[in-house]
Amino acid sequence: MMVTKRLGRRQFHFTVQGANFHEVVAEHDRLSFPDVAKCGLCGSDNLDLTAREAQGKFKYTSLKCLDCRGDVTFGKRQDDDQTVFLRKTEDGKLDWRAYEKPA
Repeated sequence: MMVTKRLGRRQFHFTVQGANFHEVVAEHDRLSFPDVAKCGLCGSDNLDLTAREAQGKFKYTSLKCLDCRGDVTFGKRQDDDQTVFLRKTEDGKLDWRAYEKPA
């Protein structure tokens, strides 16, 4: 099954597989994040997916604004590290963080 997510002006296509219909739908559900139309900080639709590793052991995947460099990080469930979601604030909005220049 092909899953398309629209993030800003780009579309990302993910392929999910399973041994049967139920497993395919379950794999689709693991991509449990919504389409995101624009940056929550500056309103730009110039968004991209990024991945990085910190200290050789912590892996981060983020949705990054290429204009203001703000980002929102993907989280994983503790009981299933294959299920991803975009982190939210306590009031339910995406947890966009402004870029901080390294010291």
